[in-house]
Amino acid sequence: MTDMIAADFGIRHLHARFVDAVWRQDAEQFAACWTREGLWKIAGMEVRGRAALVEACEKLLGRCRRIHLLVGPTLLQAEADGVIGRLNITEFATMHDGSTAMTIGWYHDRYAEEDGLYRFASRHWSFKYRGPPDLTGAWIDTPDYGAFPGFPAADEPTFVRKA
Repeated sequence: MTDMIAADFGIRHLHARFVDAVWRQDAEQFAACWTREGLWKIAGMEVRGRAALVEACEKLLGRCRRIHLLVGPTLLQAEADGVIGRLNITEFATMHDGSTAMTIGWYHDRYAEEDGLYRFASRHWSFKYRGPPDLTGAWIDTPDYGAFPGFPAADEPTFVRKA
């Protein structure tokens, strides 16, 4: 049986490591937030394994000069094979050309303990908004998986913003 107090602490620590790695654009530490075969589903892509995660991090985060993430509260539930969670993230990004954008979305996570730390076994990004920080941009019509523990199916794709 999962000790949910320990899981909650470990997962909050994982989110802090993730936010720190994104802020510093540290691809190795970013990838270390996942299990060895971890899966990141984002923007129509499926990235599996730490080597591929390093490469994806360098590519995606490399477009930005700075990225500041705000992580909302995490809903958690113990499952037979680990812990699942859902949380919202707001991202403020400054690009190399000086332009800025705000992104809002939800992560649907599966967590696992590996080498004494909680890590992402999988993350599914549910994209909701990207545009000016005053929210005057277009909201993206993506699936609503219902109240937690509503979760996307394993084969559910992620969505890409249309320009």
